[in-house]
Amino acid sequence: MKVDVGVNSDPLTIGESARAMERTGYDGIRVSETNRDPFVPLAVAAAQTMSIQLVTSVVVAFARNPMSLALQAHELNRLARGRLILGIGSQVKPHIERRFSMPWHKPARQMREFIDAMNAIFACWYDGTRLDFRGEYYQHTLMPSTFTPPDREPAYKPEILLSATGPLMTKVAGEVADGLVTHPFSTERYLKEVTLPAVKEGLLKRNRTLDSFQIDYAPMLAIGNTDEELAHAMSVIKDRIAFYGCTVAYRPVLELHGWGALQDELIPLNRSRRRKDMIELIDDEILHTIAIVGSPREVVGEMKQRFRGVVSRTGFGGSAIDREELPELLSTLKG
Repeated sequence: MKVDVGVNSDPLTIGESARAMERTGYDGIRVSETNRDPFVPLAVAAAQTMSIQLVTSVVVAFARNPMSLALQAHELNRLARGRLILGIGSQVKPHIERRFSMPWHKPARQMREFIDAMNAIFACWYDGTRLDFRGEYYQHTLMPSTFTPPDREPAYKPEILLSATGPLMTKVAGEVADGLVTHPFSTERYLKEVTLPAVKEGLLKRNRTLDSFQIDYAPMLAIGNTDEELAHAMSVIKDRIAFYGCTVAYRPVLELHGWGALQDELIPLNRSRRRKDMIELIDDEILHTIAIVGSPREVVGEMKQRFRGVVSRTGFGGSAIDREELPELLSTLKG
């Protein structure tokens, strides 16, 4: 199991952070797309590191088009000498239409075509195939040599991991992507009973197996060495669970465990900004099912027990972890 860590995405400081994580023994650093474009800080990190992988976790595909994202990914992966893991996601309709002013169609169908289009572009660049992609939402039929990247080694083709929670988008990941990024608002049971069967169904369509497919799942972690630290960490994670529990797309996770009605209580409280009341609805059973709680060593042991042989990439970190102890913990988690 490869182990990544989220880092501060400030381009002015990420180089130092990335080098430190590389020395510590992490396999990759993760940068999300929130208030910064992740390609800029990861380009800085790529130029200042040698071996650590660079993970977008995740970039918003529908805020771009297949050609623009393919070019960004190619350039970053060339700079990183093949170390980019391109995690992409759809975001949700209000953000795509109202924040990015981009069209929203049927998300699973659109995403399948988006990745197919990117793969057609990569085939043009790396294999010399004529670009002639004609889809329902995207058409790419022009690639003059003037606009073709000059450095087109096959090693620069990035791996594409698709972020998904529901079975439909998860199946799309199996059909067209190189891996799946599972949302932290998930559980061991949901992963095994819903996620993996959907992935396998998608993989079957192209005669591939899980052995050649990445499952990236970084669960929520509440880590503490003292009762006080642990209580604070648990409170923070309960707040995250309550927030994510309001999202309609994540209701299937709650439904699987018989907690579907919880969302009906959380949504009006969220609208009224009654965050404290939302947190009080997250009991210890919900907390320990969705998150992993304990000391650093206990958390590592629980992660291995829950996800060994299923998850190929994860995340691990936190302020309660002793920096001197971290390399040993990473080695144990990877083993």
